[in-house]
Amino acid sequence: MTQAAKHTLVIGGGVIGAFCAWYLQQAGRKVTIVDKGEFGAGCSHANCGYVSPSHILPLPKPGQLRIGLKAMFSNKGPLRIRPGLSPSLWAWLLKFASRCNQRDMLLAGAGRTAILESSRKLYQEIIEGENLAVEWKTDGLLFVFRDKQHFEHFAETDQLLRTKFHVPAEAIEGAALAEMEPALKKGLAGAWHYPNDAHLRPDRLMSELHRRLQETGVTIVENKTVKKFVHRADGVSAVVTDAGEITADEFVVATGPLTPMLNRELGCRIPIQPGKGYSITMPRPKICPRYPMLLEEVHVGITPFDSGYRIGSTMELAGYNSEMSPQRLQYLRTGAAEYLVDPLAEPVMEEWFGWRPMTWDGLPYIDRTPRFKNVWVAAGHNMLGLSMGTATGKLISELLTEQKPHIDPQPYRIGRS
Repeated sequence: MTQAAKHTLVIGGGVIGAFCAWYLQQAGRKVTIVDKGEFGAGCSHANCGYVSPSHILPLPKPGQLRIGLKAMFSNKGPLRIRPGLSPSLWAWLLKFASRCNQRDMLLAGAGRTAILESSRKLYQEIIEGENLAVEWKTDGLLFVFRDKQHFEHFAETDQLLRTKFHVPAEAIEGAALAEMEPALKKGLAGAWHYPNDAHLRPDRLMSELHRRLQETGVTIVENKTVKKFVHRADGVSAVVTDAGEITADEFVVATGPLTPMLNRELGCRIPIQPGKGYSITMPRPKICPRYPMLLEEVHVGITPFDSGYRIGSTMELAGYNSEMSPQRLQYLRTGAAEYLVDPLAEPVMEEWFGWRPMTWDGLPYIDRTPRFKNVWVAAGHNMLGLSMGTATGKLISELLTEQKPHIDPQPYRIGRS
């Protein structure tokens, strides 16, 4: 008689939860996803869509303290910090500040490199193997500089990424940049091109994953909020939602920026702060970029899709603030206009914000909880949830099924100091 497959409940229907479900189903688990809203409707919906092995260095790094202090007293830059009276945010900021040094930056970079490089390869395999219609492009990513001094200074970062992490870029200067990417204004200093980066349209990815997960037998339960766990002697037997209990053998918490709301149930502290980012989606401009790009001096991202065009970025640490800021949206428009010949198009299809799950060291948490032997966490991917999604899902599957991990899980452990 065939033994019944273990039932795994994935809490969270974003890109991380979706890929956890994908790989667990592939490993033979019966899988259910439960989400407080609609599948793929959170921060996975309208981000810039980068799959970026180039994004090795974390936000906490030398020099970031000065930028952070400035952000507390100004709302005009890409970063805004409003700690107010929030003890958790102040504690998080102090931990973040302690990591703004070369040693910790490189340690975090090593952990980020492993998961980013794995994810890039796994995306290629899944998208081609499953023939997913996600507007997948492998043209790389441009880091564009208006100022010559800033462009030349980035050579130090490029050298660091080359020597420590084996991720090189090609420098494109002046007139060569205008020839390579005519959508950029003439007279810019240059750009650094990371050829192994890729991009896709996130909402199309989530739609395709929804379809394929259901086709392979994964159950997706939407609009059900998990309130608490039902405990048993050696773990958890069910979750209580606002519509009743859901039982399972194992549980994966992939709730992104909302994870701290389950800290009491998890029996451990997952120190995540919501980092609010914005995007504007519109039709492709008449002179539309071929390459996705980061406009470095203003920290604005540009993504051309086959079916549209997106401007995104900014970072606001202000708790779970759900207001749509016209000033933040205008910052995106103004930033794009400083670099692009034709930065905008009408009509605007969507103005959007999402909370990114920010950790103070720039690394995610992918680990079993210390309190329960059958509850795992996969959260805290900072601004790289999409970039790290496939490798996170595969690693969770390997840990739950006691297979040899394809990357070292130690950098992502819960309780690291």
